[in-house]
Amino acid sequence: MRQIVVVGGGTAGATAASKAKRVNPSARVVLVEVRSYITHAPCAVPYALKYGTRLYLYTAEEFAKQRGVEVYANTKAEPGEGNKLKLTGAHGGIIEWDVLIIATGASPRIPPVEGVDLRGVHVVRHPAEVWEMRDSLEKATRVVVVGGGYIGVEMAEVLLEMGKRVTLVESGRWVLNKMVDEELGRWVTEYMQAMGADLRLGESVVRILGKDGVVHGVEITRGTVEADAVVLATGVRPNVELAKALGARLGETGAVWTDPYMETSVPGVYAAGDVAEAISAVTGRPVWLPLAPYANKMGYVAGVNAATGDKVLRFPPVVGATVTKFFDMYIGKAGISEVEAKELGWQARTALVNMRDRAPFIPGGGGEDKNKGSSRGRCPRWRPGGGLHPLRRRCGGPSCATYREAPHLGYTRRVFLHAPYRTCVAPSSSCR
Repeated sequence: MRQIVVVGGGTAGATAASKAKRVNPSARVVLVEVRSYITHAPCAVPYALKYGTRLYLYTAEEFAKQRGVEVYANTKAEPGEGNKLKLTGAHGGIIEWDVLIIATGASPRIPPVEGVDLRGVHVVRHPAEVWEMRDSLEKATRVVVVGGGYIGVEMAEVLLEMGKRVTLVESGRWVLNKMVDEELGRWVTEYMQAMGADLRLGESVVRILGKDGVVHGVEITRGTVEADAVVLATGVRPNVELAKALGARLGETGAVWTDPYMETSVPGVYAAGDVAEAISAVTGRPVWLPLAPYANKMGYVAGVNAATGDKVLRFPPVVGATVTKFFDMYIGKAGISEVEAKELGWQARTALVNMRDRAPFIPGGGGEDKNKGSSRGRCPRWRPGGGLHPLRRRCGGPSCATYREAPHLGYTRRVFLHAPYRTCVAPSSSCR
């Protein structure tokens, strides 16, 4: 009997385990997860705080019954000798594998500053912690959000909806600076301020202040902000420790390198999800995109190939499309930004196009200014490819489509169509 062990029960791991068992019903598939829940949706955490959004959590028993796999929850896996893992926690002992899928995800980056361990300081880490976090934030009046990326912006929206006084601290000159260029970033900034967010841009946290073990403020570069609670949304890093210990090669991004079939440099060991890097369809270079749709599809590919023992499915290069929102403003990205183009040495040209987000004959699209949006695109002069940044108001679930001619990647007049995923604008499904 083929024994497939999957380490990590998030989007990629749950999908990989489910698919492996479906493709090879005679295989023994064991899913090892360090926490209590399986196939969680961490992107939904900000909205669960206010709206009680479903987090797609399964208990070990539920997942095992529905998917036909063995689930070792509350169990940590560490390297053993040869093709063995040492298990500690709820399930101890040694487990052997014929094929191993590493889906250990990513962990939050915690700023190396004083006070991060105070009561009232929260990290957007795992859906299982959302209820405790919500109880704390409901009691707060003044909340400081550290970080102006996807999660930081979405947390600011939800906290404002909850009636909190919100200050967002971002070290960059504009919010979402890894997603949009400065011009669109300035529009987003102005809109966030108009909706009540106090933005402290170009500033960093010096330390978090507390009294009797409880947070009461944040010292930043140019002053101090009073706070009853702090939310750290300062990015994530891939959990590569297990892969490294097994001898798997890391890629340029710091995540695990895999071939197109999601197999690492160690034969029989696969990596999928936030722990693994991908290839950009625009640049042809490695890219790390810790986002749910890619994790789901990586897990699907790894599960099929692990179950069959053959190179059946390939994970293709990705456009890198994503969308987020702040109240009724939707912000998207597909491809690369102007900054990224310049870093690659490409001579980027940009164009800003104002347009409506729906046809006039569609309800709500009757020529009102509020339905206007903007898209900013960039076309590198010497390369076929580029990026698109749509920014829209009052849009019902936008998708980004980019058309590229990319013969240098082996594609000829191929259309890349991605439905960018964020919890606020698109459905998500795992384990299909």
